[in-house]
Amino acid sequence: MTTPGTVGPDAPAAVPAGLAVELNALNPIPEDERRGRPADLFWPWFGANVSVLGLGYGSYLLAFGVSFWQALIVGVLGIIASFLLCGFVSLAGRRGSAPTMVLSRASFGIDGNRLPALVSWVLTVGWETVLASLAVLATTTVFKELGWSHGDATQVVVLLVVVAVVIAAGVFGFGIVMRLQVVITWVTGVLTLVYFALVLDDIHWDTVSSLPGGGTPAVIGGFVFMMTGFGLGWVNAAADYSRYLPRVASGRGIVGWTTLGGAVAPVVLLVFGLLLAGSSTDLSDAIGADPIGALSTLLPTWFLVPFALVAVLGLIGGAALDIYSSGLALLSVGLPVPRYVAAAIDGVIMLLGAIYIVFGSGTFIFTFQGFLITLGVPIAAWCGVFLADVATRRRDYVQGDLYSAAGRYGSMRWVPVLALVLGTVVGWGLVTNTYAGWLDWQGYLLGPIGGRDGDWAFANLGVLVSLVIGFVGGLVTWLWLPPTEVEATEAA
Repeated sequence: MTTPGTVGPDAPAAVPAGLAVELNALNPIPEDERRGRPADLFWPWFGANVSVLGLGYGSYLLAFGVSFWQALIVGVLGIIASFLLCGFVSLAGRRGSAPTMVLSRASFGIDGNRLPALVSWVLTVGWETVLASLAVLATTTVFKELGWSHGDATQVVVLLVVVAVVIAAGVFGFGIVMRLQVVITWVTGVLTLVYFALVLDDIHWDTVSSLPGGGTPAVIGGFVFMMTGFGLGWVNAAADYSRYLPRVASGRGIVGWTTLGGAVAPVVLLVFGLLLAGSSTDLSDAIGADPIGALSTLLPTWFLVPFALVAVLGLIGGAALDIYSSGLALLSVGLPVPRYVAAAIDGVIMLLGAIYIVFGSGTFIFTFQGFLITLGVPIAAWCGVFLADVATRRRDYVQGDLYSAAGRYGSMRWVPVLALVLGTVVGWGLVTNTYAGWLDWQGYLLGPIGGRDGDWAFANLGVLVSLVIGFVGGLVTWLWLPPTEVEATEAA
């Protein structure tokens, strides 16, 4: 099936068998290539989120000054709510059979969509960089515990190996990514359960249960941080995998399996992470510098190599999904290259970014939190606009018009674009990242509620406000559509 205006990276091509490079890019997936069941979505989402990094979130969440029970409640709610958003975005993949950032053109216009596509690209490249960096930090810490070489030269070698595996997954494409995730799911799932059994003696319930509670700003801040750290970091890519499902696939199944696959592992990991971090102040502090490496210090020597395997595989699983989607996002911005070339370009950027984090950025948690919150604001605004489109769209997307500014979606839809910009400006004014010096300009709207040093400074309200602004902007756009376009959309 050829779509009007599809050339270069938009041109359709068959999904290859075996280890051949996938040539599908921004094009809609042809009907004869759409197969599978909603339950198949469980594997990529579980495999990408089973990383033992989830244990580290226990320490990060307690750092907001909340009790164990408060952290448990907001953590679980934040994880589930954020992946539920991914489930709703995944519905668009079934309706349009194109990547998320192509379907987003229906909301923002063909050219107007370049702005959210650019933000999406930065976010996914950032995530894959963070995950690759953690794989290096974890491996070298395990090597140190074993008495093996763990200096700069070792870190460079490990980094090159991790990056090579991630790039290979991104270049080969959907088929390899899906197979890799199934393997990662089983291996990391089993070894993580063994890890839990080995560290049970390091959990001290009396210490954990005595942690003091925090106020409303701390609770809200923790909730938003969990959303940005999990599902909200994936919404901009959620339809990239559901687009391969048949049009008759159950919508409830797509939402349910996406949410379950993404949320189940992080919830379990968070519980153990809270118990471990709440049991030891020293461990909690160490997690801030090297979250996975710090967790390895609790293990007997014989399990360090399996632990390194589970840590690295889990991180590679997440990075593989990110680099696949980051390549698609880069094409959506307008780069005229094949998908696998875009993935390779992102891999080079990932390598450079990982070098900075591993060798020069200082404490990991401050860099990580600043990254999550800062990019979480514009992505939340985009998500709001996109969800409004999904909620109001009665029929499938008109595929041909997703690739031509002369089609019904036009070149620029100003209300959604302005909603994205407004949501970002207001959102950044209501968040703070004072520990990351390059972000100390944020929080410029916090004055009426205590300023940058007040109780609400770290509540991260800007993410929620940005999400609402985007959703309202999307609804207004739908209400203002010309009657002829509404009729055409319903008949599509």
